[in-house]
Amino acid sequence: MKLGLIGFGAIVRQTLASLETAVAQGAIPRLEDVVCLAREGAGARAHAALDAFEGSLARSVTVVDDPAALLARRPTLVAEAAGHAAVRDLGPLLLGAGVDLVIVSAGALADEDVRARLDSAALAGGARWSLCAGAVGGLDLLAVARLSGLSDVLYISRKPPEAWRGTPAESLLDLDRLTEPAVFFEGDAGRAARAFPQNANVAATVALAGAGFAATRVRLVADPGVNRNIHEISIKSDCVDARFEIAGRPAPDNPKTSLTTAYALAADLLARLQAKA
Repeated sequence: MKLGLIGFGAIVRQTLASLETAVAQGAIPRLEDVVCLAREGAGARAHAALDAFEGSLARSVTVVDDPAALLARRPTLVAEAAGHAAVRDLGPLLLGAGVDLVIVSAGALADEDVRARLDSAALAGGARWSLCAGAVGGLDLLAVARLSGLSDVLYISRKPPEAWRGTPAESLLDLDRLTEPAVFFEGDAGRAARAFPQNANVAATVALAGAGFAATRVRLVADPGVNRNIHEISIKSDCVDARFEIAGRPAPDNPKTSLTTAYALAADLLARLQAKA
């Protein structure tokens, strides 16, 4: 089996470490190849990040900078963890070539045109795309509530101020001087996903599982009193009302990312690889 990857950041590295453990424990056989598609000019950094998995997780680790080269390696499936542009630009190409795709950057799906292109390419190529649950849980309950009729869905993302650096929040708040929680965005999930592509993937995931982008309310909060990425989901429906909170630890080298996302992707890929073994 060959695993394709788009990206080589914190999510990918932790995912591969988890799969490496699964191989060592005999849960899946050692992979034939791990093929990583990196941006042009980033090959050396990708090799430095991933070469340690050669021999233990896979017989070989290959880094390419051209989508055609990725397809030429004939991956069993591909996992995306590189951002909205990767989903938009590479997703249809992979699906059209018959390669299944697991998407981490859910916010890209706020664009109806992107979803339509993915669906069309999947149909033409006989492949499937799916969404990794990422940092959030309870999606099964959202799906149940959607069938009965959802009247309200609210998602609140509460993160430490440093997790919002490099986003539009910096122009709205003085992140260095916050002494109490500050709400800097309220709107629907589509707006949140487009405005905060590195931070609001959970908003998109909740919207896709439940009431849709326009009907899912989102509140983004910078909170100096927390040291985790906290996700709160409240729903009202004809069959169930619910409220739950998930406090995920941030990835050690990227506070914008919940460490849970990497383990969720590992669990997703593990199940798929076991099914194909």
